[in-house]
Amino acid sequence: MLIAINDELILRKNELNEEQIETIYFGGGTPSLLTSEELQLLLTTIYNNYKVVKNAEITLEANPDDLSSKKIKELAKLPINRLSIGIQSFFEDDLKFMNRAHTAEDSKKCLEEATQYFDNITIDLIYGVPNMTNEKWLANLKQAFKFNVPHISSYALTVEEKTALHSFIKKGKVPPVDEDLALAHFTILVNEVKKQGFKQYEISNFGKPTYFSKHNTSYWLGENYIGIGPSAHSFNGVERSWNISNNTKYIKSLQENILPSQSEKLTINNRYNEYIMTGLRTIWGVSFEKIEREFGKKYLVNIKKNAQPFIDKGLLEVFESNTLITTKNGKFLADGIASDLFELNVI
Repeated sequence: MLIAINDELILRKNELNEEQIETIYFGGGTPSLLTSEELQLLLTTIYNNYKVVKNAEITLEANPDDLSSKKIKELAKLPINRLSIGIQSFFEDDLKFMNRAHTAEDSKKCLEEATQYFDNITIDLIYGVPNMTNEKWLANLKQAFKFNVPHISSYALTVEEKTALHSFIKKGKVPPVDEDLALAHFTILVNEVKKQGFKQYEISNFGKPTYFSKHNTSYWLGENYIGIGPSAHSFNGVERSWNISNNTKYIKSLQENILPSQSEKLTINNRYNEYIMTGLRTIWGVSFEKIEREFGKKYLVNIKKNAQPFIDKGLLEVFESNTLITTKNGKFLADGIASDLFELNVI
């Protein structure tokens, strides 16, 4: 697999047309299982085949149980300069409920160590967990603040079909997800991180000044990116491509120097709708100027018309006459609002 990923990096080196690489992100699965030598191999291949900016943001996703003291020290010697740690909760019963492999003690121990070697750390926290009181959620946040991490990503618990949690809820063993509870937790989250100096620059992402995720921001702003590995997705502004998800077929294809991917050209509606979806989730909002320039006058007229009911309800507002953004009350509903603004029939 490592050889195949390395080969794909080389095969695709011309796709970005000499654009500079600003972020490198090891994610999707558990890349922290790779040894330092294996990570360095991939980084060397990237630097040898792509133009990487000085001080690029290089992130590694990891679970607390993967980050032993030895592992953290090894990672600190690599060019990796940002850790994304899947904490989820600092409470044992929550972790068991979410079927996580690590313990609350693992979370605290790894953060105590990681903060000594890495300045740029983001952690994931989950809210809206059944039976989680507001007090317990607040305690989770206060525990996170104690480690002085500069970035937090926090998401409401979602239930996917065909999962154990979905089955337990159907059988009545676990209470269903409560949207009112999730909203209460979200409100607490927004208020508490603000007190600590975090900026909510995207619905689920909170960073202190200079610690916004460059990687995620690039995605929300519609910039080009290449995804490497099984199931990875890529985007070049007009086309989206994705790699085959089967590991064996992925490896075999690259052994034959064939890229194991498919692609589709996005329609103008696809691109417009994606811009609305991502834009309304961020502090940068949706630019009327960009809509007219990239999609046309008809799209501009339509969004102004369709957005008005949400403006009247105090869920959207127009900033400086040119940018549509969600209000404080609209943030939790951003995805639903965006879907109501999608264009389906404009040609």
